[in-house]
Amino acid sequence: MAERESTQTVDIDGTPSGAGRDVVVLRLPAAGAYLSVLRTATASLASRLDFTIDDIEDLRIAVDEACAMLLTQAMAGADLECRFELTSDAIDVAVSVLTLDGQEPSRDTFAWTVLTALAGEVDSSVDADNRVTLSLHKRKAELDGPDGSV
Repeated sequence: MAERESTQTVDIDGTPSGAGRDVVVLRLPAAGAYLSVLRTATASLASRLDFTIDDIEDLRIAVDEACAMLLTQAMAGADLECRFELTSDAIDVAVSVLTLDGQEPSRDTFAWTVLTALAGEVDSSVDADNRVTLSLHKRKAELDGPDGSV
């Protein structure tokens, strides 16, 4: 099931700032067979923000890796939820699943290092229901050169 929420930010004086954001939420069975759906959605949403091809691929792999980390501890029959929030220059992705033990992934692993290198900023959290969430924040590359080179 996919949900889409579109909002617009408002300045302190109550006028629209024009810096709107889009939120897309996907809920899929917590099974590896469905990760291709999230990889495709990730690439599509990042391309809407004009991310470079390399950044799109990095984010796609990062979301896949985050999901793989969570699937190992998912409760049987649980749904994997992936929430994408798009702003003008960044994408935030939060992947979460209900778990038996509510254990956050270790930050001292090679997988966490790779995830951080691919996504930029990475964090994890656990709520009272043992739902573990991995949050990724990826900024669009700044193009400095007149020909679009960095």
